[in-house]
Amino acid sequence: MAEKKIFAGDRLRRAREQAGLKQAVLAVKLEISASYLNQIESDQRPLTPVLLARLALVLNVPESYFADHEDARRESQLREDLGDPLFRAMPGAQAEVRALVRAAPAFAEAFMTLYRAYSGQAEQRAARAGGALPRFPYDEVRDWVQSRQNHFAALDHAAEGMFEEWGFAPASLREDMRRYLRDVHGITTAHTPGMLAEGVFWRLSRGSKRLHLAEDVSPESEMFWLAHVIGQLQQRPLIERELRRAKFTTEEALGLARIALANYFAGALMMPYGMFHAAAVAARYDVQRLQRQFGASFEQICHRLSTMQRPELPGIPFYFAKTDIAGNILKRSSATRFQFAQFGGPCPLWNVYRAFARPGEVLVQLASTPDNMSYLNIARTVGRGGGSYLSRPRAVAVVLGCEIRYAPLTVYAAGLDLGNPDAADPIGPGCRACERTNCRHRSVPPMGHALDMGTAERGVVPYRLKPG
Repeated sequence: MAEKKIFAGDRLRRAREQAGLKQAVLAVKLEISASYLNQIESDQRPLTPVLLARLALVLNVPESYFADHEDARRESQLREDLGDPLFRAMPGAQAEVRALVRAAPAFAEAFMTLYRAYSGQAEQRAARAGGALPRFPYDEVRDWVQSRQNHFAALDHAAEGMFEEWGFAPASLREDMRRYLRDVHGITTAHTPGMLAEGVFWRLSRGSKRLHLAEDVSPESEMFWLAHVIGQLQQRPLIERELRRAKFTTEEALGLARIALANYFAGALMMPYGMFHAAAVAARYDVQRLQRQFGASFEQICHRLSTMQRPELPGIPFYFAKTDIAGNILKRSSATRFQFAQFGGPCPLWNVYRAFARPGEVLVQLASTPDNMSYLNIARTVGRGGGSYLSRPRAVAVVLGCEIRYAPLTVYAAGLDLGNPDAADPIGPGCRACERTNCRHRSVPPMGHALDMGTAERGVVPYRLKPG
């Protein structure tokens, strides 16, 4: 399948101007003609791989700067926002979304911020009327993490430094962290019965300097909690510095982001970037092999793989999601063009939902999206059984995906017909945001389209979309 061409004229122009270079000067440095560079900046020609590498070197920016992941996110979000019936009288706006995002990304962000504020007020009014609680702080943090491509370099470097300085090792990491808490912070750890029944995983008693951990949990969960507490205690200045840069609008969002960064540090301490990157490449991103090497869970490995975006040592750009059996997305991030719908449920053709029928099995899927991109997905259930017959085990699954051009670098491409577009399942971002009109799995019409309920014919769904 052909790779998608990268047109990044506006981003190139901004980077050139920020570097203080005239077009002719940059053309000389790139060893191309000024007219050719002008055509690239005018989006008449795409960036070639060779030019991408040269630009990254000359302008001192990562190659990912010119990739259109952020533009794809903005475009997807803006199209979904414009699907609100509020904009039905302006059908031409959808056709201008891509041009707006490329030419004025800051204005696009401003519009989306304004729309979120409008939606927030509507939800708050509905909450007062019906008693539901708005979730906007959570959404704000999720969007912030997404804007950073789920990668926080300072925390990664801090975790690597601590791992090396204290002589930690994957095989003994749980005991290493217990020793660190005792020797550095004077905190001892103990397993305490009954905590899981209260819905509590760990509790730090600062007065007695004791960290209480729930008993009967997996070693990898306990290891993550220890690393999280270390992050809260040891990396607070670094975490607070990241939070000040983010400028959250509410204290709730600030608190959630603080937890998210401590969680990020925990994953980085369990799986230090350089060591984990080398292991992932050597294992061809085989999640189960990496589990054994780092003593981590399937979910922890998948989530860590989705954070490997260090400019000088990048991994495969993955997207990651965690969902329950009812279709609620519990966690999501994307370092790719792949975007998740903001409203409505996700696509039922996604293999993550088949995973619930085959618990514990790794399912592999080739999938194509309405923007003609193709992806490799792997999915598996990750819920654990309850500790009692009377408990209610949580049924959850995770999916890890990448663009098909990276599939040959993974063990999961074995036996797949990567060059055959008919081998891919046609998935979408969710029915309300999906433009596919002939999908027999559609549950609701896409937002922003007028419906034709003519009675002379009947298709997969009992309506047609009116043109316009």
